[in-house]
Amino acid sequence: MKNNLAVVILAAGKGERMKSDIPKVMHPLCGRPMIGYILDLAKELKASKIVAVLGHKHQQIKPFLSVRVKPVIQKKLLGTADAVKTALTQLKGFSGTVLVLYADNPLLKKETVAKLLKYHRENNLAATLLTAQVEKPAGYGRILRDKRASIRGIVEEKDADDFEKDIKEINTGIICFNKKALEQGLRLVRPNNRKKEYYLTDLVSILAQKEFLVDAVKLDDINEALGINARPDLAKANNLMQQRINDGYMRKGVTIIDPATTLIAFGAKIGRDSLIYPFTVIASDVIIGKHCSIGPFAHLREGTRLEDGVLLGNFVEVVRSKISRNTWAKHFSYIGDSRIGRQVNIGAGTVTANFDGVKKHLTVIKDNAFIGSDTVLVAPVNIGRKATTGAGAVVLAGSKVKDNTVVAGIPAKLLAKKR
Repeated sequence: MKNNLAVVILAAGKGERMKSDIPKVMHPLCGRPMIGYILDLAKELKASKIVAVLGHKHQQIKPFLSVRVKPVIQKKLLGTADAVKTALTQLKGFSGTVLVLYADNPLLKKETVAKLLKYHRENNLAATLLTAQVEKPAGYGRILRDKRASIRGIVEEKDADDFEKDIKEINTGIICFNKKALEQGLRLVRPNNRKKEYYLTDLVSILAQKEFLVDAVKLDDINEALGINARPDLAKANNLMQQRINDGYMRKGVTIIDPATTLIAFGAKIGRDSLIYPFTVIASDVIIGKHCSIGPFAHLREGTRLEDGVLLGNFVEVVRSKISRNTWAKHFSYIGDSRIGRQVNIGAGTVTANFDGVKKHLTVIKDNAFIGSDTVLVAPVNIGRKATTGAGAVVLAGSKVKDNTVVAGIPAKLLAKKR
């Protein structure tokens, strides 16, 4: 059965408090633009229609959207109600539930929104708000209820009197509508007298006055509704999302000794029984096999691929490299643009000098090679099977060290052949 759900994602704002040349919703959260999490949420909800309302610097956001997402431009930023009205131009012929989400609310969970939608549909409501009970509600709009506990509106804190400021139930901004009720209500929204903007929150009181059924579902964890408006909000959201990501890996069989000091970006893959030591940074395009040991103070950058049983110790940096099973690099190494075979020993202080000032070059180290401490491999370079480099060797660009040989010196020269 087709899910009769349309999701409208609001992503048009300037985000002036971010003090940035980058659109707010494109700021990275654990290695990906924050809007990506809301786009994933819409997909997980199996929405039949997804509309993203863009505005400020929309050219930077559009390329990130999938083909399933229909972008629409809010030419003048006239508030959230106007943004939703703009989105409805892409929902002609659609009838069902319209869920309004914000691209700067990346911590919202699928289970929470599914609960909201279920309650909305089962009770045949015109509008259902996601609210929360907060002991210190400063900064949030308050939910106004009548003597029968029915919702009659939302008052923003700046407009609230002393009694209203004491209300603990707050508006998260997340709301779903019956489409017909939404269309009728939007026609009655009037601009705010000061900013001349049209606010979606005004729609709640309009619908209530017209005796439409309006209700709410309360959120258990207020952190899910955290909106990112300034850099401190981004830092807080990053910490919360990182905790979720790390918890997810640990539940799948990865040991993270100190999650508070371990940064793993969204999209990385780590096999079970791998061990991650403190102060390790793992980028999004990284794949780590089973039974690996990483860190402490390791940095695995984009394009890193580790097979099972790899050991990367303290102060090792790897980027755009494949390291095959049971290879060790225990101390102080930089491995860039490399293809390293099985059971290779990378000695302390080894550096792959992969950049010549113009382009990056490849280093190849074959199975069972032994790279001595402080070796510099000036790419492009090829180290053969069971070959050895002496401590402090500098293997020059274009060199091909043959299988079963030993090279040493500056520049590295053939020292011996192994039996």
